[in-house]
Formats: sequence, structure tokens, C-alpha cells
Amino acid sequence: MRILVVNAGSSSLKLRVLDPDDRVVGAEDLPAPRGQADIVAVAGAIEGFGAVDAVGHRIVHGGTLYARPVRIDREVVERLRTLTDLAPLHQPKSLAALEAVTATLPDVPAVACFDTAFHAGMPAAASTYAIPHEWRKRWDLRKYGFHGLSHAYASRRAAELIGGSGDARPRIVTCHLGAGASLAAVRDGRSLDTTMGFTPLDGLVMATRSGSIDPGLVLWLAEHVRMPPAELAATLEHRSGLLGLAGTADMRAILAAAGAGEPDAVLALDVYHHRLRAAVAAMAAALGGLDVLVFTGGVGENAPAVRERAAGDLAFLGVAVDEARNRAAGEDREIGAPGAAVRTFVIAAREDLEIAHEVREVLGVSAPQGS
Repeated sequence: MRILVVNAGSSSLKLRVLDPDDRVVGAEDLPAPRGQADIVAVAGAIEGFGAVDAVGHRIVHGGTLYARPVRIDREVVERLRTLTDLAPLHQPKSLAALEAVTATLPDVPAVACFDTAFHAGMPAAASTYAIPHEWRKRWDLRKYGFHGLSHAYASRRAAELIGGSGDARPRIVTCHLGAGASLAAVRDGRSLDTTMGFTPLDGLVMATRSGSIDPGLVLWLAEHVRMPPAELAATLEHRSGLLGLAGTADMRAILAAAGAGEPDAVLALDVYHHRLRAAVAAMAAALGGLDVLVFTGGVGENAPAVRERAAGDLAFLGVAVDEARNRAAGEDREIGAPGAAVRTFVIAAREDLEIAHEVREVLGVSAPQGS
């Protein structure tokens, strides 16, 4: 089965074709300003790939409607539209991509794969907010979590890499560190907790997002400064995080500036790592301990200095990295120090493989050997 994977980003549409052995045999990144890709360009790219047997769409939000991937039909599309209020920045882009691809491949089976689905089965203690019952039920207010496709793949791949040499039911914390960042506590292929919440704004310090802050601070700005909700949202989403602390959202630039002693960059890294250390410890607490730590995502894969400092901060949990291993190149490798209580890995973010995996499950097709 040749599967077309569709991933709509903030300004681009990523198309990947995976063959029956999960090899990428076609790739195209199309510009999609304001989430709208040109339908003619999409059609041209798809035609250039040759025949495909199925399509997998990354959809950011499944709400409480979808806890698993689902085959797409007209009813599913309409239900996805009703969830736009839960993810106003992301859901319209996913739906626009779905529409553009369906126009070219109307008769090819398509599957919606959700970033929230991996976390849908979290224990109620982890997913429930301490707010009135009426609020929770009327508006489906709960911790949803995001980056689920990445966390699902990274934890599954880590379990493959440790094979039968470790705990048969390893306690895994996956660290998806990129422009957006989140952690997940995973055991037996299930998410038991995660750092993002009702929205992707919660949790770790990110490139331009604040991460967790006191909700009273937001209320104070609204009441005492009369800051409009739209300005509050835009600032916390696009002008905070590393950008707000250091004046740049580029981790490479921040690491270089901090190395030169620039105070704002030093503070930005201190805040970033303080939040990261506390969050990993919280995920380990949800698991009752830690056996495997995984770094993935743009920063997680490409910033050895971030991994090294994180490991040092987490030494009390048994984490230690080997300097040579940590700074070596290569995908999907172990970087932990020999004999460390916690095994530490760098795993390439492959949402495309996870989506293909879910498409095969929904359509009842055998997975590639070893996947």
C-alpha cells in the first residue's frame, strides 16, 4: 500500500508518499500562506507522485468525538468543522488541506489521524480540571494534550530500540522539543499524562508561546490594564516564550548568545531548563519512576547542549548522557552513559510513519515487517 501523508503547517503543506516498506518515495513541501495551499499546485504534486492507495491526514484536534483515527466521510468532515473553536489556529488549515487533496483524489480512502487522540485515554486524574462540573460538561473543558502523533511514534520506537534487554513495561518520558514543545508520560503504549492542556499554549516554555502561567496574571491584565482578549492571545501565542525572553525564538542563536555571556540569553536558557526539568520530573511521578528518556523534535534532535544540560538537571532521576554519543550524528540512537539507570535516546520525529501506521490499522492492512 502506497500512502500519501498530508501534514498542514502554519505556512506550508507537507506531502509525503510512503511505500509498502515505509520508505519515503515522494515528497513535496508546498507554500500555504494563511493555511491555504493552491489547489492546482496540490493536484500537480499528487499527480507527480503516481498512484496512491490511501491518504492519511494529520488533524490537530479530535475533541471528545475522536479518540482513535477514523476513516473520513462527509459526516466526519462536518464533525471536524464543529471542533474549530477548540483549535482556531490549526483546525482550519487541516480542513483546507483535506479539501484540496480530496479534490484530486476523491475516490481514494482517507483517514484522519489526530494529535489529541493519543492522550484521549489519560486517567481522569490527569485530564480533569478542578472547575465546576457544569463547565466541564457543557464546553468539554479538559486537558486534551497535543503532539500525540509524535509522542506515539517516539515511545513506540524507543520500545523497539530497547527490545527485550530492559523492563518489559518500560516507563517512558518523551520530550518533543521544537517550536512547539511538550512531554508525555507513556507506559504500555498509553499516554498517562502530558504537559499541554486544553490548548497547545500550556506547559513548557516554547519558541514563541509562554507555556504555563498563572491564570490570575491573565485575569489581572484583562481587568487592570484592559488588555483585549485578542491582544492577550496574540502576545502569549506569538510574542512570548524564548522570543519574549531573549528577543529571538531561534535556539541556536540563544545558545550562541548565552555562550558569549549575553544576560537575556542566559536567562532564557535558565527559564527553559527550569521548566523542562520540573516537567520531566512530573511525568516521571505520573509513571512511578523513569526507565527511558527520549528527545525528539527540531531542538530535541539537533541541540546536544540542550540534551546535555537537561540530563545534568535530571541526574537525581538516574539520567546521564555520554558526551561523545550525545554529540555524534545519526538518527534513532542511544546517547545515555553506560550503566546509567535511565536509558536515553534521540529519535527522529516521524509523524509520517505514525500516520501511515494508523492508516493501515483503520483500513485493515498489514504493517511492514518490524514496524
